[in-house]
Amino acid sequence: MNHKGDSVSLRQAFWYWLKLGFISFGGPAGQISMMHQELVDKRRWISERRFLHALNYCMVLPGPEAQQLATYIGWLMHGVRGGIVAGGLFVLPSLLLLMLLSWIYLSFGHLPLVAGILYGIKPAVTAIVLLAAWRIGSRALKHWFLWGIAALSFLAMAVFNVPFPAILLGAALLGWVGMRWLPHIFQASHSLAVKSDGVVDALIGDHSPVPEHARFSRRRLMLTVMVGLALWWLVMGLLWSTVGPKHDLSLMGWFFTKAALLTFGGAYAVLPYVVQGGVENYGWLSATQMMDGLALGETTPGPLIMVVAYVGFVGGWTKEVLGPDALALGGMLAATVVTFFTFLPSFLFILLGGPLVEASRNQLKLTAPLTGITAAVVGVILNLALFFGEHVLFPNGIGAGPLFGLDIPSLGWGIICVAMLHQLQWSILRVIALSAAAGFLYTLIVAA
Repeated sequence: MNHKGDSVSLRQAFWYWLKLGFISFGGPAGQISMMHQELVDKRRWISERRFLHALNYCMVLPGPEAQQLATYIGWLMHGVRGGIVAGGLFVLPSLLLLMLLSWIYLSFGHLPLVAGILYGIKPAVTAIVLLAAWRIGSRALKHWFLWGIAALSFLAMAVFNVPFPAILLGAALLGWVGMRWLPHIFQASHSLAVKSDGVVDALIGDHSPVPEHARFSRRRLMLTVMVGLALWWLVMGLLWSTVGPKHDLSLMGWFFTKAALLTFGGAYAVLPYVVQGGVENYGWLSATQMMDGLALGETTPGPLIMVVAYVGFVGGWTKEVLGPDALALGGMLAATVVTFFTFLPSFLFILLGGPLVEASRNQLKLTAPLTGITAAVVGVILNLALFFGEHVLFPNGIGAGPLFGLDIPSLGWGIICVAMLHQLQWSILRVIALSAAAGFLYTLIVAA
């Protein structure tokens, strides 16, 4: 545990971010909860208030909010190098693992081992997301007004299918209006850092000065923009000059750049766009392959949006981008290209916007709308948990079969996972591993 006045070296941070990259299961809600538990509660590298302020900003950005939050905290602690290390290690283990799983999937087809593991893990993932919604909501929603925003957001998405950007905008407006009528709740909403023993210290505390590298600088802003654009043009120019602008690798680079910039609301908001482009327009993979890839993405560490690496791998393999004799190598190259163009904007958003966000910490006119957005996201995460639950508990649809199509084993194991996570306080990694083993054993028993 670090107390105020201690320092954390980049080497120490490196090992934590590397560990997080390998154990960050449970989607954005689980990953954010995991970072909060480790960085705020245990290590006290950052205070609750600074953590939530960074989270509010990441929630309104297009792209994977958990990966962006890791990048933000890494940048706040150790500058640009720290941000690149934190954000990069959040993605790298998932990319390597998905390449391996994609190769197994395309080479050996549907193995009973894989099917059994996926069957056991899905109820665990549902339990992780559900508990994360409760944990974040119980901390962030300290007034009936904020609970109301969360409830409205849930209904807007679950019942009326309102687009996620519209929900964010509405929540920000409610936060701004609420600030004028109930300013005290937006000030109190950040008083969550007090522990039962009264300790509120943190390496980056509520009143810690903004580090020099995190202060706004017009020169630094322009330099970051120029470097980001140069990196994009360098890779895209290399693709255009070697394989041509109409080649699938070039098309992937452009398509996933648009996906990264134009879609809000996390992985489930971008997936319809990816399906439309990857399956229907370009034919990089089939609809069945896309569904299987989503299952793999849900059960690997890292952001769920990493399913785009699977899309790239299958597309590179299917389109034989390096020829018929190098299918696996072509898949790996395509997955790497897709990952680069998907995540480059995420790093730029943090490095460009971070100084402005840090400068706005004590300005209620800016923090109140962000607090409203945080409340809305609680409702959206709950909707995601129900989305998982519906597909896990009713795999063939509600009403298809006895007991309305309810999968009794999945329901039972999901309840056990909730107990293990909440009552026994088991780690997410431990529950995931046990769920994989249980699913495999159950499949063997049923098959026998």
